[in-house]
Amino acid sequence: MEAFEFHNPTRLIFGKGQLDALKKEVPKFGSKVLLVYGGGSIKRSGLYDRVIHILNEIGAEVTELAGVEPNPRLSTVHKGVELCRTHGTELILAVGGGSVIDCAKAIAVGAKYEGDMWDFAERKAAAQAGLPLGTVLTMAATGSEMNAGSVITNDQTQEKLGWGSPYAFPAFSILDPEHTFSLPRDQTVYGVVDMMSHVLEHYFHVPTNSPVQDGFCETVLRTVIDTAPKLVEDLHNYEHRATIMYCGTMALNGILNMGTRGDWATHNIEHAVSAVYDIPHGGGLAILFPNWMKHNLKVDVSRFKRLAVNVFDIKTEGKSDEQVALEGIEALRSFWNSIGAPSTLKDYDIDDSQLEVMAEKAVKFGPFGNFAKLDKQDVLEIYKASL
Repeated sequence: MEAFEFHNPTRLIFGKGQLDALKKEVPKFGSKVLLVYGGGSIKRSGLYDRVIHILNEIGAEVTELAGVEPNPRLSTVHKGVELCRTHGTELILAVGGGSVIDCAKAIAVGAKYEGDMWDFAERKAAAQAGLPLGTVLTMAATGSEMNAGSVITNDQTQEKLGWGSPYAFPAFSILDPEHTFSLPRDQTVYGVVDMMSHVLEHYFHVPTNSPVQDGFCETVLRTVIDTAPKLVEDLHNYEHRATIMYCGTMALNGILNMGTRGDWATHNIEHAVSAVYDIPHGGGLAILFPNWMKHNLKVDVSRFKRLAVNVFDIKTEGKSDEQVALEGIEALRSFWNSIGAPSTLKDYDIDDSQLEVMAEKAVKFGPFGNFAKLDKQDVLEIYKASL
């Protein structure tokens, strides 16, 4: 293990009927609230009305920013920042999935910065302050409800960049699995792929003395693999929704990767795809991750073999380590296919016409990846294998 510090300030409020916690949490920060949400799903489900009722009950002054995109755009962040400054916002409340929360994080730090928060994504500056943020999660996927990271798309330059700041941690997050009941099957599947990909990014790291971290990762992966097929056939099952929701949070709140540095190249490669084609992030990861694994198999075959054996129960007798590892990769692909995830870029009508453009975007800051360092040619090969 590498030396590390761990601190997560988010108050996690989990379980059925926890929305009333807003009555206690919101007044801690003030009465002027910017309510941030996406499309019409929270209105159709009735969650919007319940949130507004509680906010009115405690005397909050509510300003709304609706219409946050699935890949949240910088232009929407700018609208939110302006609303905060105009109305003297004291708390941002994000009600939605990872995209809504990521957008709210960018608004929170942007409202406290004289320049454009895109400077943080481009590594030109670091946030020095942020408005308090609370969340009500409606989709288990990104883990954004309990971490300091965010991904924003610049709609003018077609760039999708991740960034993070200690000032972007939510102060509190309310996770009621019933709030995810209205999520359709395809979005549920994308969430499953996303959280599994986060765990896999942690899993592929260089330090070797990490038996606890590796075991944590394997347990989360096995749990998702056991639960997801049952959930997609029974979308209103509370126990399955609760298990998947908890896995999504644990996958990226810092606990699984204490003392290790995960790879994170696949996320970078996918961001370039969805920046150009605006596809679902989870769908892009399902296509790309197995091909990243094959591309980097020889970096450390033993790590891929361990995943195959401990997560997918691949038998080793009479097989080389490489054969076992490849069977594990195919098992991952088969599992994602079995729950309805895409497997090729052609599934989104993506051809080879923009591969160079996407590869250039992926290497914007130079070679990347902690388990295996990738350059533009590596990215192109992974894209071509994914067609």
